[in-house]
Amino acid sequence: MTGATASLRKTLGGLPGVDQVGLEARAAGLGTRSIKTTAKAWAIDLAISMVDLTTLEGADTPGKVRALANKAMRPDPTDPSCPSAAAVCVYPDMVKIAKDTLGDSGLHVASVATAFPSGRAALDIKLADTRDAVEAGADEIDMVIDRGAFLTGNYELVFDEIVATKEACARPDGSHAHLKVIFETGELQTYDNVRKASWLSMMAGADFIKTSTGKVQPAATLPVTLVMLEAVRDFRAETGRQVGVKPAGGIKTSKDAIKYLVMVNEIVGEDWLDPDWFRFGASSLLNDLLLQRQKIATGHYSGPDYVTLD
Repeated sequence: MTGATASLRKTLGGLPGVDQVGLEARAAGLGTRSIKTTAKAWAIDLAISMVDLTTLEGADTPGKVRALANKAMRPDPTDPSCPSAAAVCVYPDMVKIAKDTLGDSGLHVASVATAFPSGRAALDIKLADTRDAVEAGADEIDMVIDRGAFLTGNYELVFDEIVATKEACARPDGSHAHLKVIFETGELQTYDNVRKASWLSMMAGADFIKTSTGKVQPAATLPVTLVMLEAVRDFRAETGRQVGVKPAGGIKTSKDAIKYLVMVNEIVGEDWLDPDWFRFGASSLLNDLLLQRQKIATGHYSGPDYVTLD
């Protein structure tokens, strides 16, 4: 056993077990906080700025990706005060189209890779997938872990694949695309496994940890995200390195998004209340945020044609 392997095993084995009842009760309690008036308006704008506007369908077309990128830049074309989204998330073959459309807007292009969503491919194929996306201009790579290896206790394989994928995110100028590591928490079975996956990924160099692909249910939940937030908080306390968190899949309403922001504030604090450190992986969430934003501004809900159907 190498030193790195021994350290990994020791760290994961030494993590305390998650109190499921206590965790779920705390998450439920945080979800009941009432946010109103100016605080609600601020939270909605913050949530908009944290959205990774996503299309990951087999029927994606260049036109759809261009439309999505334009929406990410100008979510509400009638209101220049509306913030832009954080990023557009697409398959690797659509990265260049998204990048060209976003231009110098400052928005990021995220691309799924490593045989998303299953992760069932040989490592050389996963790395080629990653390099192709980075070469096409991806600013961020959303990789999936090998859940089968993780669930059978082969943590070293999962760790090594994350390390190799991080290396594949390197650019010729020495910079690298940010790496988001997706757990697919709906397949990890226990909160203890979510905590272990969080630490394993951060030790391997993840810039972000992400709940789900959006292709498996359950996807993001408040309790799972709470476990991950505690992990990044404790990891920074131990190592000094800050890691972001991205819940993805199933977050559809402004009310849902605000619950997550309350949790971020309570568990890890203001340092993570920033698109650089917290994101929502979503497709339909943005529309509800825009409708609620308009309701606050005008006192009434706009008609169904106020937002685009993606």
